[in-house]
Amino acid sequence: MTRINFNQVSLGLVLGFAAFALFSLSDASAKVIKGALPPFETAFFGAVFGLVILPFLQRRGDRWTAVFETPRTSLWLLRFFAYPIGVMGSVTAFTHLSMAEAFVLMFLQPTYVTVMSVLFLKERVGLRRWAAVALGLLGVVIALHPGFRALSMGHLGAVLAGLGGAVSVVTFRAADPREKKVSLFGAGVLGGIVICFVAMLPHYRTPDGEELLLLASYGLLAALANLVLMRATELAPAAWVGPTQYSQMIWAIVLGYLLFGDRIDAPTLIGVALIIGSGILTLHRERVRAAPLPPAIAASTPHVGATMLPKNGGGTMPDRPAARIRQQSDAPEQLGT
Repeated sequence: MTRINFNQVSLGLVLGFAAFALFSLSDASAKVIKGALPPFETAFFGAVFGLVILPFLQRRGDRWTAVFETPRTSLWLLRFFAYPIGVMGSVTAFTHLSMAEAFVLMFLQPTYVTVMSVLFLKERVGLRRWAAVALGLLGVVIALHPGFRALSMGHLGAVLAGLGGAVSVVTFRAADPREKKVSLFGAGVLGGIVICFVAMLPHYRTPDGEELLLLASYGLLAALANLVLMRATELAPAAWVGPTQYSQMIWAIVLGYLLFGDRIDAPTLIGVALIIGSGILTLHRERVRAAPLPPAIAASTPHVGATMLPKNGGGTMPDRPAARIRQQSDAPEQLGT
């Protein structure tokens, strides 16, 4: 059995937690705007600032036109449209909901991915993964306790954010192994710029200085977070870094309380715990099955977890250290998948 470099892996996990702290601060920047700008406009500026990560995804010799190069145009177009839907949904959710409540619905993304994988990728899903789906749905029902609070556009936005991210994940899994990472990521960013630009035109308002700073914080913090996450997955297996995304829920509760005075009741905390458990169980089952892990939940918010995509394109998630770190638990289990 190959020796594990625990110092390297530990640093990767620390960077994973740091990346999702930055993602949460990015989300908080969008929420501070508090709907002063149309969601489409906020999403547009977020996508524009997100362009700064593209040079880090290019391989030596890649031209800028590589963003448009794809063996499967239909999947490229799906990512082109799915990303702006997720972005606009997430901005709407953060505008109308507390950060924790928005993430309650966004963190159903692994559930959506499981269902879509069965329907469109014909994956065989066993009892344990369906149990994770049921656990996540139960968590949402408990956290939102419908009937005791009114549902709003914010809730719809959070659902669309999760669905947009899930569509991106499924298209990442179905992508041709020859497709370049810059194309996988660039399709969504270009979609965010083009579609959000068109959508914002009827209600466009030029941001003032403070709003422009918040928009820059919103986009650039997300880009920085992706770079930190990229480094994290170079040091530690993506299967180990993936669960650190659930620290976003803790950040949502903390930042929501400190910055916006949000208070969390007991049912919401119970629901959050169940949703986190559901997501971690799903990630564990994906790792055991050696299936491509989905990008971070950040993919369903104003950011794309492109840094957890394959190094050269579709097919498998990067697990470079994992190629050297084979765990006994990687063997398929007998019951379910």
